[in-house]
Amino acid sequence: MKRLSEKTAIVTGGGKGIGRAISLRFASEGAKVAIWERDLESADEITRTIREQGGDGLAVNCDIGDAQSVANANRMTLDSLGTPDVLVNNAGIAHVGNATNTSEEDFDQVMQINARGTFLCLREVLPHMAKAGKGVVLNLASIASRLGIADRFAYSASKGAVLAMTLSVARDFVDQGIRCNCVCPGRVRTPFVDGFLKKFYPDDAERNEKFEELSKYQPIGRMGDPDEIANLAAFLCSDEASFITGGAYDVDGGVMSLR
Repeated sequence: MKRLSEKTAIVTGGGKGIGRAISLRFASEGAKVAIWERDLESADEITRTIREQGGDGLAVNCDIGDAQSVANANRMTLDSLGTPDVLVNNAGIAHVGNATNTSEEDFDQVMQINARGTFLCLREVLPHMAKAGKGVVLNLASIASRLGIADRFAYSASKGAVLAMTLSVARDFVDQGIRCNCVCPGRVRTPFVDGFLKKFYPDDAERNEKFEELSKYQPIGRMGDPDEIANLAAFLCSDEASFITGGAYDVDGGVMSLR
């Protein structure tokens, strides 16, 4: 029996990076996966891959920072796949800057997607889980919500909000059969990391040197792989983790415990 057989899962931002890995892993575990994605082309691509591998996927165009878009995505998912058993709040954006050089516009945008977007998805999906008397929420926070990282002011603030929402949802809905946890990844090799290096280190030699520096920041000596986050996500969202709620789990190559 696969871990997520006969379950419907929503993965926000499921077309790229960590979300892509989670979507594919959940499908391989038997879940019907609704990919809520602003980039519909990437969602369509992953959905095709899931179906080619014998799974059931649904691509849903969704801007999680917009309440009406989230409501429409939820309605489409309910109509096509039924009541969600799992919600993975993965979609998010990053920002480089400190408290003095971060603009109001950049701060608001990061909070709009990472914090408000998580809230809007929770508000739409949780009532359906509560009515069913069961469900699992997994939020993607970050080690930036738990320690200081240079030049990640707005991002850290938004992920701190995600961590706090995780604890609040776990407390408020435990009596309704709903579990809520979050994963706190360290540095993972995603399109954001590649884009960051290309933007700020256009010279190949400098970019390679910075890549090595970023990799060695983790005591384990490398960045994480999106599949390694998906491995934990699959467990936490399965019935194998039925006694686990209100937890924050570091997947960081030893940063939190060994540095």
